[in-house]
Amino acid sequence: MNFLSWLAEASIQVGPYQLRWLELIGVLIGLASAVGGMRRKVWAWPVGITANVLLFFVYINAILDPSAGERTPLFGQSGRQIFFILTSAYGWYRWHQLRAGRGAGKPAIVPRWATAVERTALVGTWILGVVVVQWLFAQIGAGWPAPRWYYWCDAWIFMGSLLATYAMARGWNEFWLCWIGVDLVGVPLLLHSNYIPTAVLYAFYAVFVIYGFVVWLRATRNERPDAVPQRGDVSAAAAS
Repeated sequence: MNFLSWLAEASIQVGPYQLRWLELIGVLIGLASAVGGMRRKVWAWPVGITANVLLFFVYINAILDPSAGERTPLFGQSGRQIFFILTSAYGWYRWHQLRAGRGAGKPAIVPRWATAVERTALVGTWILGVVVVQWLFAQIGAGWPAPRWYYWCDAWIFMGSLLATYAMARGWNEFWLCWIGVDLVGVPLLLHSNYIPTAVLYAFYAVFVIYGFVVWLRATRNERPDAVPQRGDVSAAAAS
């Protein structure tokens, strides 16, 4: 793992903090992906996957090499990058399919609010997932001198981020609200763990997601959703 350690630790000195290039590049690429998501561009997904790969090496380095520095290992931050890639692959495929049927010059999707059933499932999955994942993180990190609340926070970020990405793939406005919930916990935890560039990005997200939420709400009100065949239309088409 010497090459990965070098790659994750390459940095420049900025005051008392070592600014790691890989982390900085990863979060900037992640920001570009967020902008693409706000604009409902299909390219937001592959760009986001690139950021996930880079940030995986940043976070996993602190786990594999405790002597790497002052940083606290974030099991959720490293592990969620893998799930991000899988979820983003689904979002990439779904937006690409929807974009192909909408015609040139149009965004990939028309955002909407989740239904009551979808919203209930989203919240229930988040709560149940946090309970299970914090226990898992605590077992994995039993040898690390971290308080119990640390794993609860990490699990909150892990589940919230995954569900936000899934909700974005589905085109639900709630995905912005999920990110706000992640930011409220993520910024303090990342500052505490000395991931300063990522913490700064999360803080910026707290403002950016509000703007993105407004943009999607405007699109929900002003744009006509994709046509969904009615049951009678489907039956007629099948009969013909």
